[in-house]
Amino acid sequence: MTLENPDAQQGASVTGAVPLPYGTPITFAMARQVMAAAEAAALERGWPMALAIVDSTGHLVLLHRLDQTQHASVKIAQAKAETAVNFRRPTKAFEDAIAAGGLGLRLLAASPYLLPLEGGLPLVARGAVIGAIGVSGMQSTQDAEIAEIGAQALAALT
Repeated sequence: MTLENPDAQQGASVTGAVPLPYGTPITFAMARQVMAAAEAAALERGWPMALAIVDSTGHLVLLHRLDQTQHASVKIAQAKAETAVNFRRPTKAFEDAIAAGGLGLRLLAASPYLLPLEGGLPLVARGAVIGAIGVSGMQSTQDAEIAEIGAQALAALT
């Protein structure tokens, strides 16, 4: 992910990449559209999930806990969203770095504010990070699937 190539944002590495700049925080109306798309996809699949949307300052805008979602998923979804916005990259970048071992394992000691599990994505509009979505409740690849649907809903708005 570089400023010269904002489309590379989703595949950003943990180190060496210039993240997208922060933008004006996501509006409540935009967050509702992102949430509606993600929630509809989770319900369609029958997946009990927690979905969190934070703005570009890391503050919670929306949180939905679907029926029968495990309790821990509420905090995990928030942590995924916060990690994605705080570092301006998908949480999968950190999961991959840790899975690779070596230097990637140092991430675990580097920050108590990092959740290295797939399912958190920055929300990008006009080339800037305006917030993030975090999803938890199923396998992390399924969480990421729902987060991506939410992110795509934002892309359709902007």
